[in-house]
Amino acid sequence: MRMHTYGGLDVSIAGGPDREGGGNGPVVILLHGFGAPGDDLVSLWRMLPVPDDVRFVFPVGPLKLDDGLPDGRAWWMLDMDRIARGLPRNIEEVPDGLTAARERVSAMLDDFDRHEGLPQDHVFIGGFSQGAMLACDTALRSSRTFAGLIIMSGSIIAQREWEERWPARKGLRVFQSHGTDDPLLPHDTARQLKDSLLAHGLPVTWHEFRGGHEISLSVLEQLGRFVSDACASQKT
Repeated sequence: MRMHTYGGLDVSIAGGPDREGGGNGPVVILLHGFGAPGDDLVSLWRMLPVPDDVRFVFPVGPLKLDDGLPDGRAWWMLDMDRIARGLPRNIEEVPDGLTAARERVSAMLDDFDRHEGLPQDHVFIGGFSQGAMLACDTALRSSRTFAGLIIMSGSIIAQREWEERWPARKGLRVFQSHGTDDPLLPHDTARQLKDSLLAHGLPVTWHEFRGGHEISLSVLEQLGRFVSDACASQKT
């Protein structure tokens, strides 16, 4: 594995034949969740059962969190007072900072493509929690072709805007996982997102598991199969 900076974001790069992101194989980009260390998802590249030529890119969120999370990073800030008071999320709300976060990820993709190459039709974008939501928003507003969208314990934001844009991504493969006992992002809203994707013509590989706000071993197994199958179908 190696570290680099692309588009102003620090990224960890791994996988590929040299295990440091070399080669020209498919690329899986995974964005971490709110409050997690920047390297929170990096270990997944060793755990996912995918072909050896698959490369992984793990960007670090640009915002540092100081409130009890010395290593915590974020893509945009959350209303912690609202969360502490137990108030429900407004899924129609467009979070402050979402546009800036999406632009940072898009700049990272462009810069990485210029220097290392993103293979046409062989790029997966996704993440966990806040990172999954940012991946959705990025895919919806990007002109790039993606091989798949990965939503691990994500939810709906900017609902009206998303509903208007999903039809343009008809046919995009989606992997979505969610714990049935998730205390942070309700399972019911995740299912609502799944139903919306299906209604707009995006095929969804849905994996729910008995657990909370987490990435279970069963998620890794199913996600590895999703990436492997999508890569194989692109080669035929």
